[in-house]
Amino acid sequence: MDEVDRACRGLRHAEDDQKHANDFFQAWADGGARLARAAAEDENAGNLLSAGEKYRRACVMYITGERIPAHDYAPRAAAYDELLRTFGKYIECTGANCERVRVPFGESFLPALMVSLGKDKSPAPCVVHFNGLDGVKEYLYLCGLPAMLTQRGVSILLVDNPGVGEALRKNKLHNAPEAELPAGACVDFLEARRDVDKSRIGMMALSLGGYHAPRAAAFEPRFACCVAWGANYDWGVRFRARVEGTYSAQKSVPHYFEHVKWVLGQENIEDCLEITDRYTLEGVLDRVRVPVYITHGADDRQIPVTDATRTFEECVNAPQRELRIFSAQEGGEQHCSIGNMSLATNAMADWIGRVLNKASD
Repeated sequence: MDEVDRACRGLRHAEDDQKHANDFFQAWADGGARLARAAAEDENAGNLLSAGEKYRRACVMYITGERIPAHDYAPRAAAYDELLRTFGKYIECTGANCERVRVPFGESFLPALMVSLGKDKSPAPCVVHFNGLDGVKEYLYLCGLPAMLTQRGVSILLVDNPGVGEALRKNKLHNAPEAELPAGACVDFLEARRDVDKSRIGMMALSLGGYHAPRAAAFEPRFACCVAWGANYDWGVRFRARVEGTYSAQKSVPHYFEHVKWVLGQENIEDCLEITDRYTLEGVLDRVRVPVYITHGADDRQIPVTDATRTFEECVNAPQRELRIFSAQEGGEQHCSIGNMSLATNAMADWIGRVLNKASD
């Protein structure tokens, strides 16, 4: 908490997120740099576990700060490189189960992290995990879900899908509504690995991924289950309403419209609208024929809970479906249960473990 307080101390006067985005970024990047220097001292002294823990916290601070300024703010690129470096040092120093991999995708590749439990002679089930509109795979690793899944006998492939993380920043891959294409590439990749049971590969994603995961499961028949960590039935309708000023929901990042243009690879909002209109699950969900699990916060300020109920209700051909809405009384009621993510990650890990392990019976 002291590290967070030090980063935020000079920001307490700020009221306008967009106006002070660069200040917020610098405060958290400076905090990450301080921790990285301390980690390097531990590493040089041979205290690798202590170094790894500091590198982990440094990465968290870079993740927190890097997403806030406009994407063309020059210092942001250097901070992202530090995010990757400190995460890599965390894995190196601690020996954590995490392998950097490349998933072939067209003429490029999707950067990913593989947390595998399987062996050549005993392949394990595996979940493909996509990000949302503005996440990174390192965040998905550090949120604790991979550790929970490994406790339940399930491997996980954490992917910077097109439009996020390295796929966007390094490989210039932009998001598109046809989620089954990058998701299918991930299945191809996993099927070629001897440590993965190809009959037990699941699909999940969070936030905007609440559209991507069901869409992928609908059009990629090799998935054995689907998890939407926060529903997202019709992003196009909400984005158009934001542009028109009739939807005043919370923004995920301060420079929201510029960020969407970057993610979609477009120069103007009009072209973005044409693309986002295609981000709808209407007429799609009856194609989902695998078990489905949907979580949502009752007081989500970005995506209304009705997106979750509609997604659930239209998965009419899923052999098993479950909707888990977190209330304010129990916690986890905000977007993707951000206020208490362990509630959602535990629930999803329990469900995934049951479904994919049952599939082997």
